[in-house]
Formats: sequence, C-alpha cells, structure tokens
Amino acid sequence: MKTDDDSSVLQAGTSQLGNLLQFLAWIAERPRTYAQTMDAWRSSCPRLSAWEDATANGLVDMARDRDDAQAEPVVILTQKGRALLASAGGPARP
Repeated sequence: MKTDDDSSVLQAGTSQLGNLLQFLAWIAERPRTYAQTMDAWRSSCPRLSAWEDATANGLVDMARDRDDAQAEPVVILTQKGRALLASAGGPARP
C-alpha cells in the first residue's frame, strides 16, 4: 500500500495490514504512553508486529509535552501514519 507523502510500499502482508491499521486507530484515539503502548501491543509473534511495522515505516513517533519536561513521552501518529489511516477509512486526527 502506498501513501501520498512517500513512494515506499509498506512491507506488511494483508493480515498484518489489518492489525497495523487497528494499532494506528488505537493510537489516534488519544495520547498513549510508550508503557501503555507496549502493555497493549507488545508481541513476540512475528505475525503480529504492529509496533515494529509502524516504527519501521515511520507511521508513529514519540513526543514530549513541551510544558512538562518530566512527563512521559507519548506515542503519536506521524503525517504518514495519519495518511495511511485516512486512506483506509479510519480516523485521521491531527
């Protein structure tokens, strides 16, 4: 699957793509810490590698609250992640 802002093709297979899109939609719902993300999405199964696929393809990133340097970083969708989710009919929040 191609995205508008990058000509690279995601390497996830069809079944993995559904899992990846579910992961992106979950991240889009609200800010999640890295710990929350790993607790919910960590997998030792190579067929369920949503976190690894998302990070390898530049679909998610980590961000800190500028007003609270002590706050734990949160996982956010990148522009590329929002574009992929929107192209699949999911929410594409800023």
